[in-house]
Amino acid sequence: FFFKQKTAYEIVDCDWSSDVCSSDLAFVRYLDRNKNALLSAPIMIKAEREGVQVECALTWNDGYHETVLCFTNNIPQRDGGTHLAGFRGALTRQVTGFAEGGGLGRKEKIALTGDDCREGLTAVLSVKVADPKFSSQTKDKLVSSEVRPAVEGIVNERLQAWFDEHPGEEIGRAHV
Repeated sequence: FFFKQKTAYEIVDCDWSSDVCSSDLAFVRYLDRNKNALLSAPIMIKAEREGVQVECALTWNDGYHETVLCFTNNIPQRDGGTHLAGFRGALTRQVTGFAEGGGLGRKEKIALTGDDCREGLTAVLSVKVADPKFSSQTKDKLVSSEVRPAVEGIVNERLQAWFDEHPGEEIGRAHV
């Protein structure tokens, strides 16, 4: 089964020896192996909502390139889709909220955009959906409408909790 623990959701800062570490987390660490991380450990989000299981590992580095890899039922989507749209919306909302809440945006008189929030981001987003709909036979883009609100809600809720628990992390300051 998809989850190793029976919690409704969890956010995990884990290391290589941990039981809870997933393939997504290992993949994010692999993708960022030659970069300078801005976080002490990648953020790991696992949850299920409305029949959609979401697993996401993300971190930021000091680079400028965004790397987000999306999967539905272990099938890669090179063009993203509704799961990527939900992820980006929640990520932008939480990073800008964190920056504004800390007074970082007001001091510099800068309004962060979605591109600013995703600068240096490395993420792997995996969803499990009972009956996924794709834009074509090649399954390059997920178009199942029920996935976006589930992913957006989960990522929004869990990132807000993470930012509340880690107020001293450098991600907000690095993006302002």
